[in-house]
Order: sequence, then structure tokens, then C-alpha cells
Amino acid sequence: MSCEMSPYVVIGGGIAGVSCAQSLKVISSNKQTKVVLLSSSSVVKSVTNINRITQNIEDFDVTETKITELNDSSLGIEAKCCDVVKINPEKQVVITSTGEEIFYSKLCVCTGAKPSLINNQCPHVIGIRDTQTVNELESLVAKSKKIVVVGNGGIAMELVYSLENIDVVWVIKDTSIGKTFFDGGAAEFLLSSLDQPKDRSDTLVEPDKRRSKYTVFNLSNNSSTSAPVLGGSALGPDWHQQTSLTGSSSKNITFEYGCTVQEILYGGSLVGSDGQFPVEVILSNGKHIECDFVVSATGVSPNIHLFNNMPSCTINLDGGVEVDSNMRVTGVKNIYAAGDVCSCSWQKSPHWLQMRLWTQARQMGIFAAHCMVSHSETGTDPILDFCFEVFTHVTKFFGYKIVLLGKYNCQNLDLDKTQLVVRVTPGLEYIKVVLFEGRMYGAVLVGETDLEETFENLILNGMDLSHYGENLLHPNVDLDDYFD
Repeated sequence: MSCEMSPYVVIGGGIAGVSCAQSLKVISSNKQTKVVLLSSSSVVKSVTNINRITQNIEDFDVTETKITELNDSSLGIEAKCCDVVKINPEKQVVITSTGEEIFYSKLCVCTGAKPSLINNQCPHVIGIRDTQTVNELESLVAKSKKIVVVGNGGIAMELVYSLENIDVVWVIKDTSIGKTFFDGGAAEFLLSSLDQPKDRSDTLVEPDKRRSKYTVFNLSNNSSTSAPVLGGSALGPDWHQQTSLTGSSSKNITFEYGCTVQEILYGGSLVGSDGQFPVEVILSNGKHIECDFVVSATGVSPNIHLFNNMPSCTINLDGGVEVDSNMRVTGVKNIYAAGDVCSCSWQKSPHWLQMRLWTQARQMGIFAAHCMVSHSETGTDPILDFCFEVFTHVTKFFGYKIVLLGKYNCQNLDLDKTQLVVRVTPGLEYIKVVLFEGRMYGAVLVGETDLEETFENLILNGMDLSHYGENLLHPNVDLDDYFD
């Protein structure tokens, strides 16, 4: 057992953890300050090629690298591949599975989230969380004719769009796809691209050369990829770009809306099966679906296992550990958290909401680093970063650029005081604006609209737009004139 003192320790090799560790080295006034990054995976994720689209919207690459490359970088981060089993907040020490003790003055926990599998006992159910499970998915798809995809989030949508030459049954608990990201109108707009040849739909939006490209490494000798390593980093955007998801049949998509999986039968429990497929999925609508395997893309839950021995900290109703406006874990000293593992408990801006997305993981990781350094060097609380003033997210679904701004889905707004204004150009763009008491509170932009900066400014400025009414999105109304 070895003991060493480290001013800053970060747990987690995902975007939040790496962003935090890198920022600690950059902003610390003492360039000799030691920063230790602990990752349960030998592959870590970092952000490169940052492109600022607006004041708050950034696009960037997410690259996968061997953890050893962080040690070789000019930043001088000490990166270790190990499993952390316990944190002792009284002694301010992190204990690894090998018994190593690493002492800290400030600690940031960025352990992310873990998949919520619909049936983690069935060998024919796979959850998509990290590079290992994507590799397994690629292998399974290549020899399959029919699969069931369960879930309605970003991973499920990206997967269904990318699959080729395979029969897909998409089980969705909601009445439309992508309920987390957009309404039924945008869902219908996007679904039209599924009927188009992939090369045609991809040309609707010029391919973004800045998007992520992943290099896959042999992570470990663990042959079980169905159970992701605790603390393993999430995929991030465009995880499917360099993955071959081509089956051995022809592509056909069947939608099962408004239902869930009741039971999964396999092996000796199969009833009435003709033996063509090894799995039978029973849905809440009474249908029985036979398939080769099931993809569980039913969301994630915060990976808070390191806080289990800290009764003084608070676990939010959404499952995350609560942090204050300086990313400090409530109830314990000198421990911070960022990314999917945490829940923001501070008084939030009327235009911001927490979502467990890679964009916010980066923002939280960087801000946590600023807070740790400020508390260490000056003992003062930094002002909440401006990125928490308005929610922004840019991604791509079904070949279209997607920009989400503010309370884009009317989150927590009084619907009696809310008005929606929509403009649709089939095959080109879908624009929805959320007006609350005459002021813009959110927007959904699908396609190359070039409106994100204007709408972001309108949200932040709180300008009264009620006199425009339904003409707000009329092509002859130039909202840019407000900011010339």
C-alpha cells in the first residue's frame, strides 16, 4: 500500500473528468501543481477542435485516446487506469482496488452514468454505453436478421437510423420519437428521412467535418461486454460514424408506440416459437415479437456508487448526487462532482435546465476546475459561469443538424401563458419557437436555419415579441435587424 499527496484528484475518464483535469492544469497559478486523473478504462475521452457557433453554443470533436497519452501530454497530468472502490472524506483519501491510497486536497467525481437495462439477466439483451458494447453490437448485427430496439433517446434514434439490411422493431413508450428532444411535429419531420436512401438524406445537411471520429483500442481482457465497467465513459456524439451496423437481411422498421417490454423469453422459456429466433419479447400491448437480440437503449442512471458510504451527502430524486452552484457535493468538504453523476441543486436561470448530455459534461467539468482552484488559491466562490444562463445543445439526428435552446420543450412553463410558433419547410427545415408571456423562452431548430444566434440573443434579452404573433417566423420578418 502506497501513500502520496495530490492537491487535485479527478475520478472519471469521460468528457467531464478529462475536461476538469485539463482545466486544472491550465488555470492553476502554480504550474507545478499535481493533477491525478483516475479512470476505470484505458481509453479516455477528450474535446478537440472547438468551434464557437454563438456566445453559448459550441461544437467540438470528441476523441478517444489511450490514457497513457495524457501522461505524455505537455499538460503533465498523471493519469492512471484503475478502479476506485472507496472515498474516505474524513481522511481525504481515495482508495483503489489494488489498495493504493491517493490523498487529495480537492477531489472531483466524474463517474458519469450507467445503463438502465430492461433485463440485465438475459444474455440476448445488450445496452449501448461505451466502445466495448458498440464493438459487441457491431458483431451481433452482422449475423442477425431481426432485432428489437427499446428506448426513445438519442442512442436509440441514432441506432435505428444507422442500421442497414436488418428488420427492426422499435419499441417506444411515448407517442412519438425523440420525446426528450422535440415534439411530435419535429418527430414527423425527421421520420420522413428514414424513407430516403442514406446517401440522399445525408446530403440535406453538409457533413460536419468537425464531428467525432473514434479510434477503438483493446480495452481489457474482460470478455464480458454486457456489463459495462462502473465509471466507464459514455459515447458522446456520432458514436456510430465508423461502426458498421449492417445485418444479413433487408431493412424494415416497425414502430410500436405507447408500449413497454413486459417480459423477455429465451432458451427453455420460449413459448410458441418456431425456433427461427432465440428471443421472444412480450410487449404491454399484447404483441409477441421474435428476434435475434434486444438493444436496451432505455436511458441511464447516475453512477453514484462512490457516495454510498457518505450519509451526509444528498441524493436527488433524479438519482444524482446534489451539488451547489460551485459544483461542491452538498454535505461533504472538498469533494466536487461534474457531469452525469451530479444533480444541480442551485436556483437555476429561467432559461436553463440540466440534461445529461456531453455538452453539459464539458461545461460542468471546466467550471468545477475553476471552483476547485479558486477555493484552493483565494478561498472565494467564483460567479456561476455564463454557460448556465441559457440551455444550448447542438447535435445531429437522421442527417439533420439539431439545435436546442432554452426551454425548448416548454419545460416547467405554464402552458396557459405559452404560445408555440412553428415553421416547416418539408425536406429542409423545422423551426419551433416557445413564447412565454410574449417573450422567447426556447426554440428547436432542425436543419441549416442559421437562426441559432438570433434566437439565443432574443432569449437572453427577454424582448417582448407578442406583437408579432404567428408572423414571428414569417420569411419577411428579419429578426436580425434587432442586433445590427
